[in-house]
Amino acid sequence: MNSPLTAPRSIAALPDQLISQIAAGEVVERPSAVVKELLENALDAGATQITIRLEQGGIKRIAITDNGRGIPADEIPLALARHATSKIASLSDLENVATLGFRGEALASIASIAQLTLTTRTATAAHAWEMSGSQPAPVPSSGAPGTTIDVQDLYYNTPARRKFLKSDQTEYGHCAEVVRRIALSRPDVAFSLTHNGKTVDHWTLADMDRRSAHILGSDFSAARLSLDEAAGPLRLHGYAGLPTASRGRADAQYFYVNGRFVRDKLLTHAVRSAYQDVLHGDRYPSYVLALDLDPALVDVNVHPSKIEVRFRDSRAVHQFVFHAVTRALSQTSATADGMVPAPQAAGAMPWHSTQQTPAQPYTRQGSFSQQAEPGIAQNSARYGALFGEKSGDSNEAFEQVAVAGWQPSPAVAPSGTAEFPLGFALAQLQGIYILAQNLTGLVLVDMHAAHERILYEQFKTALDTDAVVVQPLLIPVTFHADAVEVGTTAENQATLAALGFDIAALSPTTLAVRAIPALLKNADAQSLARDVLRDVREFGGSRVLMERRNELLGTLACHTAVRANRILTLPEMNALLRQMEATERADQCNHGRPTWVQMALSDLDRLFQRGQ
Repeated sequence: MNSPLTAPRSIAALPDQLISQIAAGEVVERPSAVVKELLENALDAGATQITIRLEQGGIKRIAITDNGRGIPADEIPLALARHATSKIASLSDLENVATLGFRGEALASIASIAQLTLTTRTATAAHAWEMSGSQPAPVPSSGAPGTTIDVQDLYYNTPARRKFLKSDQTEYGHCAEVVRRIALSRPDVAFSLTHNGKTVDHWTLADMDRRSAHILGSDFSAARLSLDEAAGPLRLHGYAGLPTASRGRADAQYFYVNGRFVRDKLLTHAVRSAYQDVLHGDRYPSYVLALDLDPALVDVNVHPSKIEVRFRDSRAVHQFVFHAVTRALSQTSATADGMVPAPQAAGAMPWHSTQQTPAQPYTRQGSFSQQAEPGIAQNSARYGALFGEKSGDSNEAFEQVAVAGWQPSPAVAPSGTAEFPLGFALAQLQGIYILAQNLTGLVLVDMHAAHERILYEQFKTALDTDAVVVQPLLIPVTFHADAVEVGTTAENQATLAALGFDIAALSPTTLAVRAIPALLKNADAQSLARDVLRDVREFGGSRVLMERRNELLGTLACHTAVRANRILTLPEMNALLRQMEATERADQCNHGRPTWVQMALSDLDRLFQRGQ
């Protein structure tokens, strides 16, 4: 027996009002979605000044005014109709979307669940025109050139939907975040945000340097790396935060594709992977990045909210973004100019421009050790080819390295030169820190963290180039092992050999370490062996070499790095400084903490109130 809820009905066409309300369920999830759609329309109309007025978190009222082109009087009824737009007219247009909006359903959806009033005027019109969702035709009104859309009493006719909204303050927070995202992508547009009659934020016309500093704060602007790389049809530009600018939540990550803020798993994974060498654990990087590419290479018609995208060649995009961000982060060494490149000059090209400019490569002052070409230093032009036609020796620890041509004296030490940004060592503090003097002032180095990074990068380079040098042990190191460790050793000989280890079973309960990587020859062979076997057992041999490789190498480097309370000579300290200058990512340890800090003479003068 059929209940009233399951009784069969004949097929019938739905009324337009109900169709719009169904669409509103996808397009207008909450007040912030209304703000997003209306702001995108304003930008598509060429606005350079936009005012956003909210009341009760946008639930009571959302009014957005722009100085864009306006809408001709005879097109106003169509603007409020379903699937009517000036932005696309054919399938070809849909496959090459160059505007933020294009679906033609936002205004109709909003008008179906709220009281909407549209007031607009073109530059050539004698006066403005006004139309609400309940009017059959527009009527004359007053207003400056541009458009104002006033949305009041959101979900007034769908009370069930309104019950799902949060508090006014929570909804306002979501609206403010949407405004920040869009304002961040368009520094060439002025934005003003008010809530309950009080101005909360105002962003004047600016360059990306100032706009990003205003929105993300001074902490981010003081710890970021500028990035601008192009390859084939791809261009990635913006700012990648240093590991010291990481956060406990992923709330400072802004990625734009052709000017549109997106949440894309592929792009997020590419950036996160680029940070894996310098940011471990539960910390999240901060960044503002924009990817520009031919609209035909990306599909933005994936979801009504237009916050998801799909790329025609996702592998090429992932590799390009990963290597571009990795290259930027790899330059965080003492030889980079102040670690953070100079900010973009005022009046520079805004983000939304599609003009491509060549990336400005970083330069180094030279290399202290003869290292192999790093894996990230690849010719980025290769990624452009992915979019073309397709068919069916050894490094040693710093203690063994001497600085040629320089004989330090405890009494007299040079202050440093441009070729040696970290200067020269003066002394050791509490067996933990190295004090050095350079042209700027005083440098403090965490010697364990710095040495750990150097060894880590050397080991990674050796592994990438299949050049891991093995150090045979004159007397093998034997230790008691359980059955699992013995079995792991027997099953993963190839993985252990690739890492530079020769471990063999002497008996069902004894393992012997016959060789270890030359880079780790000063470490405890037994501890090294146990750690390697533990990781191999837990993650599997092939996975250790692929996904978990960096964590394993970090563990090995930590074992070998110089320990606290180890007394170093001046030549040893200076050799460490030179290797830091020649090592990529030497500004951070493997966990994202700084390895050295600079104290300028002016800072020291301020401490002692000199000149005051």
